[in-house]
Amino acid sequence: MRHSQQGRIRQQVNFLRRQFRQEGHRPFTDVLSAENLSQALKDMAVCWKDRIFTPLVTLGVFLGQVLSADPSCRAAVARLIAHRVSQGLKPCRSETGAYCPARKRLPESFFSTVACQVGRALDAQVDHHWLWKGRRVHLFDGTTVNLPDTPENQAADPQVYNQHQGLGFPIARVGAIISLACGAILNLGVCQYAGEEQGEVSLLRKLWDILCPGEILLTDRLMANWLNICELKQRGIDLVGRLNKANRKADFRRGKRLGPQDHIVRWPKPKTIRSVDRETYLALPDSVTVREAKIQVKQPGFRTKSIVVVTTLLDPAEATREDLGALYLARWNNELDLRAIKSTMQQRSSHL
Repeated sequence: MRHSQQGRIRQQVNFLRRQFRQEGHRPFTDVLSAENLSQALKDMAVCWKDRIFTPLVTLGVFLGQVLSADPSCRAAVARLIAHRVSQGLKPCRSETGAYCPARKRLPESFFSTVACQVGRALDAQVDHHWLWKGRRVHLFDGTTVNLPDTPENQAADPQVYNQHQGLGFPIARVGAIISLACGAILNLGVCQYAGEEQGEVSLLRKLWDILCPGEILLTDRLMANWLNICELKQRGIDLVGRLNKANRKADFRRGKRLGPQDHIVRWPKPKTIRSVDRETYLALPDSVTVREAKIQVKQPGFRTKSIVVVTTLLDPAEATREDLGALYLARWNNELDLRAIKSTMQQRSSHL
């Protein structure tokens, strides 16, 4: 009985793999396995009966539905029928009455957990030559999406405060840590668009536990603040970001000069940090040491002509000013990756 169930699970996983395959060998066939998908279900204590629409089959049908040119439930079930017939199995009913409830029974966290598992497996398999100077670089950024206008979504993720009722859609904020080497999502978070501890900085803090010592976080100016730099450095993680000129000005006449418009300076601890209590604030160091390097942007299509990169990579022999500039400009991949993911998943932006 046990071997029979394992065989059915293996068959379901093979079907799930084929949802990603167009032609030839695809990376997903190496990272989707019965073991990691079943573990995700066990971690969430999801139980099911041994019938056609098990969680693994439901996930495969759902992914095929999202990625297909015809995203209807009826077409998704038809593709499952075609697969079963091709495998010599008895076809299931063509009605969607079994598939739609099965999809609803799977918790939302199951889909995000599996997506992150796949992303981490892909990142673990990248060629060493794809790394930046032998180190893993991860990007973080956020975006927003419109949700269906249902009472449940309006209660969980209300629309923007200055929109009249009935004229807007519920909005969710999404934050993702993405591998620069392969473009896969390693961790994902969703929260309300506005409210206390609902911003991108708070999302990053909820997600960064997956980062390991020796890795690099590449992010925008909002994340390159004093507290993030300090706490990431304590974890052994370096940060490369952009100077937020609204809060700090770069004065290259000060600090330890490394070269033209390239120096090391100490940032004193802010007088107040709203996101930490007094005890935590007093335990923080009095300053952090960072490197500021001004680079010229010569890439066609970029409006910005110069930026100041902020980083904890202090050794110019390890990373020159030009290296830092090229790495920071690679952050644009994050914007492209998020846009591609949203387009593939047929998600609409809120245009805020």
